[in-house]
Amino acid sequence: MIQSIFILSPTGEVLIERHFRGVTSRSVCDYFWDQASVSVNHHGGLSTTTSLLTNEEQQLLLPLHESVLPVMEVPESDHGTVYIISILRDGLSYLAVLPSEVSPLMILEFLHRIADMFVDYFGSPADESAIKDNFSTVYQLLEEMVDYGWPLTTEPNALKQMIRPPSVMAKLQSVVFSNTSVSGELPRGTISNIPWRAAGVSYSQNEIYMDIVEEVDAIVDAVSGSLVSSDVSGSIQCQSHLSGIPDLLLTFNDPSLIDDWAFHPCVRYGRFEREQVVSFVPPDGNFQLMKYSLNADRRANFSPPLDCHSQWHVNKADLGFAGESSAKQPAESSAKLTVQMQVKSLSSLIKSATRTVGGMKTVVENVSVTIPLPKLVGTAKFQVSMGSVVYDEGGKIAKWTLGKMADGGNTTRAQFTADLKLNPQKTGDEDIQSPNLFLHWKIPLASVSGLSVSGLSLSGEAYRPYKGVRNITKSGLYQVRYS
Repeated sequence: MIQSIFILSPTGEVLIERHFRGVTSRSVCDYFWDQASVSVNHHGGLSTTTSLLTNEEQQLLLPLHESVLPVMEVPESDHGTVYIISILRDGLSYLAVLPSEVSPLMILEFLHRIADMFVDYFGSPADESAIKDNFSTVYQLLEEMVDYGWPLTTEPNALKQMIRPPSVMAKLQSVVFSNTSVSGELPRGTISNIPWRAAGVSYSQNEIYMDIVEEVDAIVDAVSGSLVSSDVSGSIQCQSHLSGIPDLLLTFNDPSLIDDWAFHPCVRYGRFEREQVVSFVPPDGNFQLMKYSLNADRRANFSPPLDCHSQWHVNKADLGFAGESSAKQPAESSAKLTVQMQVKSLSSLIKSATRTVGGMKTVVENVSVTIPLPKLVGTAKFQVSMGSVVYDEGGKIAKWTLGKMADGGNTTRAQFTADLKLNPQKTGDEDIQSPNLFLHWKIPLASVSGLSVSGLSLSGEAYRPYKGVRNITKSGLYQVRYS
């Protein structure tokens, strides 16, 4: 099974290494990074850029998985041939080294579970600084999550009974006392029939909230604004604070709207297959109950909620050499990027009934545009008619934040203009490609599928909890680019 786990920084430095079935030479990390850095551009290998990028954007802008396959066969001097399975999260490369072939999907899922656990413990993003600030907790988590190379404890409720999440008080105590972050007793969750839920949970106020979140991945033509391709995936995110061992039953108005379900282990899958209802004993705290995808008919009805166009112009008229001196200097070239944004009709989305009470308009929230500029850019000057711009000069990434935009027939068209000076030493005859745009947006109380909850009932406990359910539609990997 897993022989070793390595975690590499955005620059290829080994931050964490843990060996379970013999020591693996760091030469496998060097081999991996040599392959990964073949096409690393100015957007890769810079920790300063990760704060402006989502994990999906990192997969595109950090070309790790374009030059390195997720599964690699690597010659290693001490153990012969080994296999490296890798993922990229928050700028960090997670590597699992295996001495023989196994199911790669299981290892990939386990690596993502480790990264999710770091986010749960240290907050988002779980990047290089978070790992360096919590070295001891990281090693303790790996020790409990893996037993002789096999995944063991991966449920947050069980782990948090053994390893306390870091806090300011715990860090102060660790200076005086040793091993203060490790509990002296076995977690109750590991010795029960419900490993994802601790026993004896008690709350003064019992409540459970559910968010039906649908993410839209799309490619939009920058000139026409038309949809080139799209895909919609959904999930139900829960926050549960219920006492005892509650048994919940979730029913939908029309479960046929969705397909390709994937459930948390707490769900009784056999009953869902028979009755199309979700019966489960929930974990305590935050968890993802299920994931799903939309059927083809519903996906076909989707249209982009934002009308986004961009124009890219490069001034090469004065390329050549400036002046008549013997020391000829290449003339400075320039480029101009103009982006226009406006809310389109949201008729393709299905609004919740509470949204239309009193004639309220649907609001598109958290609207922003991430623009990775070409590496030839020397200086940049920005103007916006709405919102603000944050520019990372080292990574050549601009982020235009607009905030809320209301749906309506006469909504104001927001405009972004970037006047760019290009580096004359690097320009030459190289083709200066137009930058792709990454859009971010969120529309509360609306969905693409129209999936809605008809009931959420509780049995096994005497109390009546407070229940809340809402729909959210938001962007996933949403690009505006030239065809």
